[in-house]
Amino acid sequence: MKKLLFTFLALFFISCSQNPYTHRPQLILISPQQEVEMGLKASKEILQKSKVSNDPYYNQLVQRVASRIAKVAEEEFHPGFKWEFHVLDSPQVNAFCLPGGKIFVYTGLLKLVQNEDQLAAVIGHEVAHAILRHGSERVSMAMIGDIGKKLLAKGLSIGGGQWGPLFDVAYGVTTKYGVIYPYSRKFEYEADELGLYLMYKACYDPNEAIKFWYRMMKLPKQQVPEFLSTHPSDENRIRALQQFINTKLKNVPRNCN
Repeated sequence: MKKLLFTFLALFFISCSQNPYTHRPQLILISPQQEVEMGLKASKEILQKSKVSNDPYYNQLVQRVASRIAKVAEEEFHPGFKWEFHVLDSPQVNAFCLPGGKIFVYTGLLKLVQNEDQLAAVIGHEVAHAILRHGSERVSMAMIGDIGKKLLAKGLSIGGGQWGPLFDVAYGVTTKYGVIYPYSRKFEYEADELGLYLMYKACYDPNEAIKFWYRMMKLPKQQVPEFLSTHPSDENRIRALQQFINTKLKNVPRNCN
């Protein structure tokens, strides 16, 4: 019990860092080097298992937009990523950026966006996740949660028997809806804001992000209450984006000559 508690406290104090954009304290148990290595490994696996699009128009489009976003990211936050841009042939309306700067965009998304500015909004959002290290923060939260579960079980003398499975379920629901999901929504809002900042500094129109999310709202999808979702509702997301554009972004200088 003491050894487990010592490990928990040591991890907590050693691993505290700060969000490079909002300056929110972060608990991350994975080093930037480990994070980049995991991203590189995942990138290789994706390229081996997925169908890569050779469409010259789509590849040039992603290369053009993503390189401008990446340039701003390097100038503003100096992550030192080795950027790569890939287009995957799939109807999924999705895109993501792995740790280390490996950007993947699905053709399904490219068919949905109406212009480069809307694509910049999506890529900016995904690059923001990577810069803010949200993936590693989420994994670290799960690691800490597992240690916390063991500590609580020992403190309550719950080691198994009839109460063991019930404790597992109760603790899992509490951490999932009380910690993991709210933080996931916080991550989304942070990535939305930083993504807007990145696209704006790259001289794209941030108002196109609003138009894109209105288009996303029209896509058929399962209706899930926001408190049970890892993402904000479309309405809340659009409202937050618009507020950021109206109050903060307009005062950010940029050079678009």
